[in-house]
Amino acid sequence: MIAVFADTHGTDDLQLAGRAANALADAERVLHAGDFTTAAVYEAFEARTSELIAVHGNSDAAPLRDRLPAVETIEWNDRELLLIHGHEHTPTSLPLLARERGADLVITGHTHRPAIERLGDLHVLNPGSHTDPRASAPSYAELRQETGDVVIELREPTGKIIERRRVAGE
Repeated sequence: MIAVFADTHGTDDLQLAGRAANALADAERVLHAGDFTTAAVYEAFEARTSELIAVHGNSDAAPLRDRLPAVETIEWNDRELLLIHGHEHTPTSLPLLARERGADLVITGHTHRPAIERLGDLHVLNPGSHTDPRASAPSYAELRQETGDVVIELREPTGKIIERRRVAGE
């Protein structure tokens, strides 16, 4: 399972509890789509995961932006996942970047609103924000591989499923 977070906007704490905290600890990988805000929050995530892959966001402090890339491509179970914050991309430019990187799924943040959307043939996941939601409940996402498909679950930190979608294997 991959746990996906974004837009933490903390100063020194993860602000995680319940199933979200368990997912962070139990995941084979944790992806974060930026806006930790401080290096202390990034390091708190890193200390509690077996593997953290992250990009910087527009609200991350300069020293953290210098440590993290703007774009990351992750191979997972014969799929390419593209991880970005999203503040520099539009519905037109995002599919172009995904095609350039060979991505099957894009993970983005920035809006603080959870969503599983399609831009043409491209699936786009925004896990929302577990600490600073906007017009939605606090949220994060879990990805699982099931019989060749990817199952995406948007969840509240308590574990309640907000939305579940199966993305068919290619």
